[in-house]
Amino acid sequence: MSAGQISEGPGCITWWGFSPACDLMDMGEERCKGEVNVLLVGSADLRHILKTMAGLQDSERLHVWVVESSMEVIARQLLLLYLALMPQESMGNKEKTEVFLELFGNSEIRSQTAETLKCAASQLLLSVTELQETPTHSCLNTTQLKFRERDELARIFKAWLQPQPSSSVLMPKAWDYRVRQHLGRRYNCKSGSFDWDLIMKLHEKGCGVISKHEYVRWRERGLAFEMREGAYQITNPTLISSRVFNQQGNKVALRGYWGDIVSSPFLAFGIETNDQSLLKKQNGQHIKTAQDVSFANVQMLFQALSSQQSCCSDTAAAEPTDRKSVGIRDLMQLNGAAVTFLSTDALRKLPEKQKHSNFFKAIYFSASCAHQLGPMLRQIAAPDAVLVVELAKYILDLNREQEAGFERQVASIALEAGFEPWLEGRTSTAHAVFRKQKKLSC
Repeated sequence: MSAGQISEGPGCITWWGFSPACDLMDMGEERCKGEVNVLLVGSADLRHILKTMAGLQDSERLHVWVVESSMEVIARQLLLLYLALMPQESMGNKEKTEVFLELFGNSEIRSQTAETLKCAASQLLLSVTELQETPTHSCLNTTQLKFRERDELARIFKAWLQPQPSSSVLMPKAWDYRVRQHLGRRYNCKSGSFDWDLIMKLHEKGCGVISKHEYVRWRERGLAFEMREGAYQITNPTLISSRVFNQQGNKVALRGYWGDIVSSPFLAFGIETNDQSLLKKQNGQHIKTAQDVSFANVQMLFQALSSQQSCCSDTAAAEPTDRKSVGIRDLMQLNGAAVTFLSTDALRKLPEKQKHSNFFKAIYFSASCAHQLGPMLRQIAAPDAVLVVELAKYILDLNREQEAGFERQVASIALEAGFEPWLEGRTSTAHAVFRKQKKLSC
């Protein structure tokens, strides 16, 4: 291969988003009030869910509905939600933040984290195999999934529980294969390619807090967060998936790492913060790193969730337990918050149900799912609905012209779907914000 494959950078499965976390109840001129239903399409991770739930006020009620194209992504979201909702009696916020980020953005994890993962997977396996009409936990509601999708989740959780056999995917080899495929001839001078992507792309886009050391470490090995001394040498099974290739006319599924290898997991929690002390510079250089910012942001989100714990929660009344005995029912129950996971084909079916008519007050589409925007949104969007679409700003393999072209295309598709641009120039350049048109032209 004489030149790298551009499409190999973002990968074919999105483990984390290409934009910072945002509070979806606070994206318009005024904050959404009362009971708010939010639809997330392809958001990939929990960043928006966590930030929106953490910002809930006393009189507000939030129900997030999640649509993803892959059950492997939903399995990851369930795992990370489980960790986020673990009571402090079982795991303190500092340790929880470390374990969360390690599983979120590291190709390899420590043995202690692997044990925590297995404990969580065993509880999640029990929850998805239970046959019941009501959810075990309001924020881990999988009752709307099809039986085959729940079976697929069960298969994934069982795979996480298995010890690594000799035939399992070796992450260092899988990661290096992706880097070679992406860089092609440039592989032999990959350090220069890494520097270019960091300095000429990420730093130019305002991500100066991402340090060279941490970015190169991630590009080399897939280790974004190295917060504790210890051996990071166990493959993170939550980042392993299948990809179908055509080999001599036959379709073959290969297991490996098929996610992002260029933009980085630092984008989700590590490039924006309300704590300006984390963005201070000395001699023109950032004092803190994206890892520091990520840790501070996620720990703050977890503290906010703990403060919203329902006073009548079973967890509050329970005796302190160790992490191995934290069942789904023992997780924190949050006041006014619920998360429901929908089937992969739910987007086209939502308009068919009367209960979803004028239902969603905020709708979010990731950049990878923007093509799914369509006229059906008019039926399910509330009269004053806000539509937020992730742009291609942080998809580094695209040039400026391609970025601008994508933004124009998003605006055109949104207009056809019945939404008009809103708050142009006053919102993050990582997202485009629209609102439902009051009257559609003939």
